[in-house]
This record gives sequence, structure tokens and C-alpha cells, in this order.
Amino acid sequence: MLFSAATIALTSSGPILFRQQRIGRDGELFTCLKFRTMHVNASEMLDALLADCPAARAEWAENHKLRNDPRIIGIGNFLRRTSLDELPQIFNVLAGEMAIVGPRPIVTGEIARYGRYIGDYCSVRPGITGLWQVSGRSETSYRCRVACDRLYARRKSILGDIRIMACTVPVVLLGQGAC
Repeated sequence: MLFSAATIALTSSGPILFRQQRIGRDGELFTCLKFRTMHVNASEMLDALLADCPAARAEWAENHKLRNDPRIIGIGNFLRRTSLDELPQIFNVLAGEMAIVGPRPIVTGEIARYGRYIGDYCSVRPGITGLWQVSGRSETSYRCRVACDRLYARRKSILGDIRIMACTVPVVLLGQGAC
């Protein structure tokens, strides 16, 4: 964590941590912590890109992500690929806002994508890792992500969590599905 924080501080101006309101268990909002991997003005950059580039707008509409995101700072791709940007979420786990295993925490703008399955998402704590992360991550569709979250919530078990944690190690080490 110290290496990540120092690298961000030395290579990019702005805060080391990125704080964002996310939806937690029972629909409660909490402040999710991550190492900052994007420029400070990332929201404005996204708005301009989506206004000017139809291809980016279509990709964002489909996945809520951009494969070649110009908002990412130099060290950001490495932190994302290795999932080191997620380490500050340990503090969210200690605060009881997140779990080690569960669906990825979503922002309010993603609620509509879950449709009638938002109740499944809200029935469990969001996690640092989860079924979606070990099932292809960014290489899957958003529809698949919702299906993974729904399946996880309905079949949650200690054995399932152990399997997901075991599968997380090779996924992270190999950078599979990361963007």
C-alpha cells in the first residue's frame, strides 16, 4: 500500500485516495475507498470524450467502462491490472461496509442496469472480490456481471466464498480480465 501511495503522490498531482459514494447492503450509501488511478478532472474528461466520440459513448453505454480510457494516470493501468487500487477497501471491510467476497460495489447510476435484480445485489455486502471478478471481469458483459451478482447473492456460502478467494489469486496474478 505504501508503494502504491508513494507512486501516485510522486507521479500525479491530487489526492492519493479516490473516494466515491457506492451502494452497499440494504441500499445504504457508503464511501468506497480506492487508490486514485485517474486524473483529478476525470469526470470532465469523460463528459467531453462521450460528447465527441460516438464509439466511446457506445462502449460506455454498454459496459460502463472504456477499454482504452484516456483518464487513467501513468501508474493507473498497473494498479488496475494488479488490483492494487482496491487495497484501501480493506478499511471499508473493517468498517463493516464491505466484505472480502461479494458483488463489486456499484454507483447509483448503475442501479437501473440491475433492474428487478437490484434487491439481490442489496441483500449482501459488496466485496473486494467476487464471482464476477473470477468469471472474466472486464472481458464480460454488464449483463453477465448482474447475473454473477444475482447468483452469488442467492447461493452465498462460506465454501463458495473460499472458492472465490482461491480463484482470485491466479486471476489477479495473471491480470486476467483487467482493464
